[in-house]
Amino acid sequence: MSRFRYTSRVPKVIDIPEELAAVQAEVNGDEGRAFIARLPELAAEFLRRWGLRVDGPPMHGWSALILPVTAADGTRAVLKLQLLDEESAGEPVALRRWDGDGAVRLLGHDEASGTMLLERLDPDRMLAHLPDVHESVLVIARLLAHLTSFAAPTGLRRLGDIARDMLEQTPGALRQIPDPRTRRTVADCAAAVREVVDEPGDRLLHWDLHDENVLASARAPWLAIDPKPLAGDPGFELWPALANRFDAADVRWRFDAMTDVLGLDRARARAWTYGRLLQNALWDVEDGNAPEEQHLEIARRLREPRG
Repeated sequence: MSRFRYTSRVPKVIDIPEELAAVQAEVNGDEGRAFIARLPELAAEFLRRWGLRVDGPPMHGWSALILPVTAADGTRAVLKLQLLDEESAGEPVALRRWDGDGAVRLLGHDEASGTMLLERLDPDRMLAHLPDVHESVLVIARLLAHLTSFAAPTGLRRLGDIARDMLEQTPGALRQIPDPRTRRTVADCAAAVREVVDEPGDRLLHWDLHDENVLASARAPWLAIDPKPLAGDPGFELWPALANRFDAADVRWRFDAMTDVLGLDRARARAWTYGRLLQNALWDVEDGNAPEEQHLEIARRLREPRG
């Protein structure tokens, strides 16, 4: 499923996609509904303030409305309107640090609302459309190797804090998992995180570099978009490429290929990848669900010796 979806209606100024409104209401409740209600006014304000005109149908992900726009000087860009929260607040910080080097370029930012003006990439040329999954994994690995070569700027969320919080939540979550095999896998992941939690790293992490968050552009073959940045260990970055277009038999190849490209210590990278499984499992339990079997299978496959 494409991360960006074109709305079926062409608005006079903007039209709010029903799916975006539904997700905001479900995930963010009253705050999400208030955000959706003020989106038309917010869009109109920034179109005026930055001298932009909408030149294509709106797109949206799960948390943001994306308007293709043209500036007065002819620059083609996108206006990203999103609910300001802990994750979205870090996005412009990371994009400024990368400054277009491996990632989409930030052209403008309003700190109060979180609204951003970004260079326009090509949503029809997404890495998820590349038929060769192995090449897709290698593209992500090469992007990660470059992006994580940057030291994280101050003020970002820190992986060490997130990991310690996860470990505090784990005992209560384990009591809510009835299946003993699942409970053992989640407990093993927590044990692996305990081994590395005191050395969380200081690199600038994207956190969400899956193959729908990599687009082509005229200036570079592939660029990353939509970071949810952290300061931490690059091993925490591998999970999305293991889960993209999931193939259980391919998990070890993907993990070994990425750790080779990034030059990572495999034991540490495995521990931080287990951290991503733990994070997902805690979210599932919090939502009243069992941890996803696909995620558990990735953890089990990583126990296998290198083939």
